Amino acid sequence: MKQFFVLTLFPEMVQETLSHSILGRAQRDGLITVESINIRDFSKSKHLQVDDYPYGGGAGMVMQPQPIFDAYQSVMPKAGNKTRVLYMSPQGRPFTQRVAEELAQEESLIFLCGHYEGVDERVIEEIVTDEISLGDFVLTGGELAAITMIDAVSRLMPGVLGKEASFEDESFSQGLLEYPQYTRPPVFMEHEVPQVLLSGHHGNVERWRREQSLLRTAQKRPDLLKTADLNQKDMKFLKENGIEV
Repeated sequence: MKQFFVLTLFPEMVQETLSHSILGRAQRDGLITVESINIRDFSKSKHLQVDDYPYGGGAGMVMQPQPIFDAYQSVMPKAGNKTRVLYMSPQGRPFTQRVAEELAQEESLIFLCGHYEGVDERVIEEIVTDEISLGDFVLTGGELAAITMIDAVSRLMPGVLGKEASFEDESFSQGLLEYPQYTRPPVFMEHEVPQVLLSGHHGNVERWRREQSLLRTAQKRPDLLKTADLNQKDMKFLKENGIEV
């Protein structure tokens, strides 16, 4: 069972979002657990203050280290001392499918969600093991980033998707974008399903899907081809289609 702990000022936002669909079922089935810890509960201030003005001046407020550290300490008996603590930050390591696969190997993960102008640097130095970014943009808080990462990691856990093959051919799982998908009816608005998919010849279907993944990646994300695991047939197909790797 995978354990996720989210240190946040808005626990209901995390819990409500992750209580539906596949991840909701995974929690009910005991495959994963998601526990949101309200940082404000650990404030020692009379008015439960968790932020203050930044030293040196400047706009905005900074989250204080004490409530965060105490919230972190409260989950350590459950999470374990070797649990990685992920801080959602635009300055962090880019989150990719490879990172999701790496994190899926951990038994538990702690997510730290900042707000305002971020968190006091000392708490980052003291407890954070990984700074993770969803991209080159800034969100109002780390909750949406944490939710996204929990979704991406959870679906890699055995039993969460039902079929292990459900994610093996997805975009990025093999360094390529996913091939086009079709379902009934065979003709829609004069657009027909490719005949190879109706042939029943599994070898031809698999090759067509591989070639479509190669073409789609070359068209939409050619940068991925430089690091994708390509075989000789892939290289020949790309060259025949005028695509240099």
